[in-house]
Amino acid sequence: MGNDTIANLITYIRNAEMVKKNTVRVAATSITEKITRILLREGFIENVRKHREGKKSFFVLTSKSRGTQKRYITASKRISKPGLRIYSNSQEIPKVLGGIGIAILSTSQGIMTDREARQKKIGGELLCILW
Repeated sequence: MGNDTIANLITYIRNAEMVKKNTVRVAATSITEKITRILLREGFIENVRKHREGKKSFFVLTSKSRGTQKRYITASKRISKPGLRIYSNSQEIPKVLGGIGIAILSTSQGIMTDREARQKKIGGELLCILW
């Protein structure tokens, strides 16, 4: 049985928010790097650093304190799982809380948010939603 790195990333960030921890350490893979860049760009996290210990690489994500942060993750959900992939075309991409949250998709043009996919009029695999 394999590991689900996307679910691990989402769970680590959500658990850190619940206990008000400012830093989270997650395994560094190409897909987690792309998702953390999206979270950084959308304002859910403040900083991302890449560290290396021996042969293992990992990211250290830093979140802002809730008083100064514009957006923080209150809840998240993994949509497409390794055992059941969920795909959506550009018209069926869900709006999370009317546009307050984001959906992250894996498309033919890379990993992007729901807003970017709608603008480019492309669909893809729904990875997760955050709000």
